[in-house]
Amino acid sequence: MKSSSRRNFLAAGAALPAVALANAPLDKRKTTTLPELNAAPSLTYRTIGKTGLKVTSVGFGCMITSDASVIEKAADSGITYFDTARGYQGGNNERMVGAALKNYRKNLVLSSKSHASTKQQALDDLDTSLTELGTDHLDIWYLHAKTRPDEVTPELLEAQQIAKKAGKIRFAGVSTHGGQPELMPALTANPNVDVILTSYNFSMDPQMEKLIANAAAAGKGIVAMKVMAGGFRRMKPADPLYGKLKQDGALFAALKWVLKNPNVHTTIPSMTDMDQLDENLRAMSTGFTKSDEQMLTARLEAIGPFYCRMCGGCTGTCRQGIPVANVLRYLTYADGYGQFSLGREQFRTLPAEIQAVRCGDCGECTVQCRNGVRVVQRLMRAQEWFA
Repeated sequence: MKSSSRRNFLAAGAALPAVALANAPLDKRKTTTLPELNAAPSLTYRTIGKTGLKVTSVGFGCMITSDASVIEKAADSGITYFDTARGYQGGNNERMVGAALKNYRKNLVLSSKSHASTKQQALDDLDTSLTELGTDHLDIWYLHAKTRPDEVTPELLEAQQIAKKAGKIRFAGVSTHGGQPELMPALTANPNVDVILTSYNFSMDPQMEKLIANAAAAGKGIVAMKVMAGGFRRMKPADPLYGKLKQDGALFAALKWVLKNPNVHTTIPSMTDMDQLDENLRAMSTGFTKSDEQMLTARLEAIGPFYCRMCGGCTGTCRQGIPVANVLRYLTYADGYGQFSLGREQFRTLPAEIQAVRCGDCGECTVQCRNGVRVVQRLMRAQEWFA
């Protein structure tokens, strides 16, 4: 996708109607900067597809949170949707989330995920998740990190239906980091899928707008993740990418960009401290402005060489067999989210022969990114850090 088309995506998105979720419409004509926002934020709510689950438009993605007090504060502040997964933090994230939310559970929507590939493994994961979270059911249970329709197998869908009948889950979902052009329509057409958790941010191909709209029109719940397009919130000044990617207000604008889409029913940005929580809460009551659009256009140019949009265009193109998009995502965990151990942990799930590959040994790279990511440099950075 060309740079001009991405800018058009931002401009087209800015024209979307405001979502009438509060008592009065958001005033899009007013430009409000973060220092001016001293009043307590107003919460806005949306319903997740046909599930009937009414949640705050900003939820809480717990993947990289290690401070339970931030989760508790979010619940106290009124956030009603919290998302975790069986594999987060080596399996420990669910336990921490469950402990933090034990006094709030009956008023919240809680979701988790399984990366299992078989029915029995998935059901076993679910039982473990329920135990760790200290609850008798999940409101949404996702089949995690699928990229192709054939990965959403009848066996896994059967596991979700078994769990529904047993009262262990209320609704069945599928999460996807990439592969949307093929996977999203398949999920939209599948009557057993209630909710789709998908990557969605200002950097992605404009076709995502239509894919999400079609899914929402079919009654699917739409939950957006990766809304910050790589984060880079916790980057340190010593990092060589700091000067390019550190921009005050850019991530606030990125979240507002996602929220202005009425077909996105909630979002799960990561939050690791009280400042991030406060900023994300305020995004619900602050309209997307022309200055936000300009800021994101500039940021798109800055992150272009570094951030993988997970479009799937490079799938199968590495002669050494590297799953390029996955490795670039692991690198983003490290230098975008400040979670080096998470990036390394994910990298080390790759087969040993893939971990041993060194891009510097290839004479010429066979991977050409349509979005201009410097694939070789990024892969070499990941190999240097994680291998």
